[in-house]
Amino acid sequence: MPMQPWFSDAKLGIFLHYGIYAVDGVPESWSFFRGDVPHDRYMKQLDGFTASRYDPGAWADLFARAGARYAVLTARHHDGVALWDTAHGELDVVRRTPAGRDLLGPYAAALRERGLKVGLYYSHSDWNHPDYASVVHPEPPNEDVRTNRFVVPADGVEDPGAWSRFLAYRKGQVAELVDRFRPDLLWFDGEWERSEEQWRMGELARQILAGNPQTVLNARMLSHGDYATPEQGVPLLPPDGPWELCLTVNDSWGFQHQDHNHKSVRQLVRYFTETIGAGGNLLLDVGPREDGTIPAEQVERLEGLGAWIARHEEAVYGTVAGLPAGHHYGPSTLSADRRTLYLVCFDTPRESVSLRGLRNRVGRVRVVGTGTELAHRVTGGLGDVPGVLWIDAPQAGDVDEQATVLAVELDGELDLYRGTGRD
Repeated sequence: MPMQPWFSDAKLGIFLHYGIYAVDGVPESWSFFRGDVPHDRYMKQLDGFTASRYDPGAWADLFARAGARYAVLTARHHDGVALWDTAHGELDVVRRTPAGRDLLGPYAAALRERGLKVGLYYSHSDWNHPDYASVVHPEPPNEDVRTNRFVVPADGVEDPGAWSRFLAYRKGQVAELVDRFRPDLLWFDGEWERSEEQWRMGELARQILAGNPQTVLNARMLSHGDYATPEQGVPLLPPDGPWELCLTVNDSWGFQHQDHNHKSVRQLVRYFTETIGAGGNLLLDVGPREDGTIPAEQVERLEGLGAWIARHEEAVYGTVAGLPAGHHYGPSTLSADRRTLYLVCFDTPRESVSLRGLRNRVGRVRVVGTGTELAHRVTGGLGDVPGVLWIDAPQAGDVDEQATVLAVELDGELDLYRGTGRD
C-alpha cells in the first residue's frame, strides 16, 4: 500500500509513555530488565496505578492546542502490562490495577472527536511473558540480547513450542488492537531481540493490513515498515522516504519524579523546524503521572510550541522539505506548489538575512504572522552562478520570541544553483 498522505502532512505528533512505571517514577520496563529495580518491586507498582484523573478528552484538547495532528499511546510496553482488557493473558490494568478499566477506547474516541489520528505503541517483546525467553536471536546485536534472562532461555535450550505460543499471544493482542480500536498508526518496538524471520513480520503485517489496509506501520516492523524512526536527535542526513523524530520533552520517556530537565519552548521550536525542514515529523513525548495527568511543565511546553505553530501555520502545514544546507543559515520549508520559501531565523536578524544560490526572481518577502513586507535586493552573480539575495532585517515588532519566519515568494517553482562556481 502507498504511504498514507495524512502522515507527512501532520508534522507533529504526541508520544505518550503511560503505564505502571509512573507509580514509582522509574524507567519504563528497563528498570527491572537492567537490574536497577528488583522485578517484584517493579511489578508491585500494579497496586498503585489508579488512572484516577485520566481524562483523554483533556489530553486531546491539549494535543490540538499544541498543533499536533496525531498521538501515539503505549498500549503495551516491554513489561507486558496492557492498557486494555485483553483476552490474551491476564496482565492488564483492568484486572490487575485499581484503574480497573480499559484506557484505550476512551483515548481513541477522544482523539477522533477532535480530528486527530489515533496511534498505538505495541512492543513485540514481552519480558514478563512465560514463553518469551524461549529462543535465541541467530545473530545477537548486543550482550543483552545474547545473555539477559528476560530474553533468552536460562539453560540455553530453545523451546520452539513455547515460542509459537508467544507468537499466538502477540497475534491475538494485535488483532484486538486493530479490530477494537482501529488505529491509524501502529508504532512497534522491541524488534532488535529477534530476527525478522523469528518474528514472522510478514505474517503480522498481512494480518494488520487485512483488518485495516490504511494502517501506517513504523520501521520497527523491519522490512514491512512504512517510515523511519530516529530518536532523540535530528539526523544530519535525513532518512530516505517518510520519517519521524522521537523526542522527549525532558530526558525521560515516562514520568520520573526527579527529571526536571525540560527543554525550553525555544529549543522545541528549533527541534520542530529543523525536523520539518528536513522533511520529517516530530513525535514529541510526554510522560503522564500514574493518575493520568500530564505534568504542568510539559503542558506549558506543548502549549508554547502550539502557540508558535498557530502564528506560523502556513510555514508548517501543507509544506515539504526546504533548502539543502548552505543556502540559508537555518531550516526552511517550501510550499506544496514550490513557489514560496519559508526561512526560519532563530536569532534576531541584524541588518539583513541572506539567501544563496536562488535562480528565481523574488516577487516579495514578508514576515509570517504579521504580514510586514521587507525590502530585498540581489548583489553579485556571474554567468550561471546567481548572486546573493539580501533581505532587510525585520523591525523589533516583527521579530518572534522563539523564531521568526520570512516568506519568500518566487516567480515560479524553486530553482536552485548547486554548482561549484566558475572554473
